[in-house]
Amino acid sequence: MANPAIVTRSVTSSSKNADQVRRRRSKVGKERPNIGLTVLLVVCTQTVLVPIYVTVTMSLKTTAQSVDGNAFSLPSPIDFSSFAAAWELTNFPRAFTITVLVTAATVIGTIMLASLASYAIVRNWDRRLFRWSFFYLLAAMFLPFPVVALSQIKLTGIVGLANPGGVALLHIMFQLSFSMLLFTAFLRSLPEELEESARLEGATTWQVFWQLVFPLLAPMSATVGIFAFLASWNDFAMPSLITADPSLQTLPVLQQIFQTQFSNNYNVAFASYLMAMAPAIIVYLFTQRWVMAGVTQGAIK
Repeated sequence: MANPAIVTRSVTSSSKNADQVRRRRSKVGKERPNIGLTVLLVVCTQTVLVPIYVTVTMSLKTTAQSVDGNAFSLPSPIDFSSFAAAWELTNFPRAFTITVLVTAATVIGTIMLASLASYAIVRNWDRRLFRWSFFYLLAAMFLPFPVVALSQIKLTGIVGLANPGGVALLHIMFQLSFSMLLFTAFLRSLPEELEESARLEGATTWQVFWQLVFPLLAPMSATVGIFAFLASWNDFAMPSLITADPSLQTLPVLQQIFQTQFSNNYNVAFASYLMAMAPAIIVYLFTQRWVMAGVTQGAIK
């Protein structure tokens, strides 16, 4: 038989806890919304959505509609011929292929090089050479490309890299600092006991990294890869200064080269802009959760 006093106290305690939960829920429901934050978020959203809206509507208009002075009006009727004109005028397939190759080389090279360098630095942090190497590479993050543009242009010309290959190589170098910062923060959270047990079984350092550590870096590798993709795909300054042959330029530079040929055909111009930025928008929309998850996970750990 249960003690009636104990049962009574238990029931009373449960009812009190239930009342506290109800009060907290009622308080949460009655909290006033942060009007200032809401307004700020709406304004920031509009700064992104309005240009995209104008780009889409202008690209779907006819030439006559695009010069009527009202960029916010809806296309009537909808015309897709501007995309075909932009496709032929800018030789879009070639520029798109070059941009994809440069971006892919940048993403793969950044992930591989940054992860290897970060692993070596984190696991040898007690050695002065590795520690100061990290500080040296991290300082490069505060060095913008325009500061060293002239020397990079001359150097790539001397070694025969005034082409998309040289652009990809420089993209990797300029992404290395930030990528290492993310990888090192994540690597410090991985227990070294896993690596020690693998070495006891006869695994080499190379095998430990590729078979054990690198798979565990998948969340951060996705984050680094997305940042590298967006930076490389949208870059204008570096390809325009490094690549000597105009026929080998990437999409952002190609838009500027053919700007004068668009003349008053604003619908063709905006169709070309939309085709150039659509891949980056699509990739970011599908991968933004990995960006936030990777950065948050590395920060918390």
